[in-house]
Amino acid sequence: MSLIQEEPATTQRVRGPGYRSGLRRAMHEIVLVGVLFIAYKIGRLAADGHVGEALGNAGRVWHLERLLHLPSEYAMQHAVIGQAWLIKAANCYYAYVHFPATAACLIWLYRRRPELYVSTRRTLAWLTAAALAVHLLVPLAPPRMLTAVGIVDTGRLFGPAVYGSPSTDTLTNQYAAMPSLHVGWALTVAIALIGAARRTRRRWLWLAHPLVTLLVVVVTGNHYWLDAIVVTVLLGIVLAVQSSPLATAVRVPQPRAGES
Repeated sequence: MSLIQEEPATTQRVRGPGYRSGLRRAMHEIVLVGVLFIAYKIGRLAADGHVGEALGNAGRVWHLERLLHLPSEYAMQHAVIGQAWLIKAANCYYAYVHFPATAACLIWLYRRRPELYVSTRRTLAWLTAAALAVHLLVPLAPPRMLTAVGIVDTGRLFGPAVYGSPSTDTLTNQYAAMPSLHVGWALTVAIALIGAARRTRRRWLWLAHPLVTLLVVVVTGNHYWLDAIVVTVLLGIVLAVQSSPLATAVRVPQPRAGES
């Protein structure tokens, strides 16, 4: 009787060429997502150093929104600022949901919906590149820096704070408010997950993620309404140019024969 027990055939198959190929693909995707994240950070830093221009643009955006009769970010923030727990929850959502939710979506799509994973990853990459170009062309201070109109930095006042003082923060560019990638990524994630569950009516609940994100970025003083509008337009352009499967993923499917 042999003292060395052979591995089951199923284990040998798992560790065969298919297993190694899958592992290589997974590592490849991890590297691509890592490069996207690094490019995002480098691009934001490259746009830094335009304080005067960013503040001037902030004033122009504020007045343009009033001309367009968009809701006041000041009024919305101060409607809830008396509820400390709600403001802290918004700060936490802004700080802790953006990247993890996007990463979780990509991982799930990679494992369960690979055809949507590729188009989603590509859409996020092109949307981020387009947003960084706008950041470079139009530096914009966020509403929380418009102290003259009464908007406050809820992260600094209530915590948790994502950003430090603009004069000493070397990790992020705080003058890149337009467009809002928080909203853009959240909307892309929602579209992908809606497309992944096409025959479930509850799939539309995924729209809660970008809607909550929109409210959060406004209440916390990190973005203007126009930041969300611009990123939505950019996302539409990216999807149209790509002719991506993601662009058609949320179409209502036709019922099969015999289905009511």
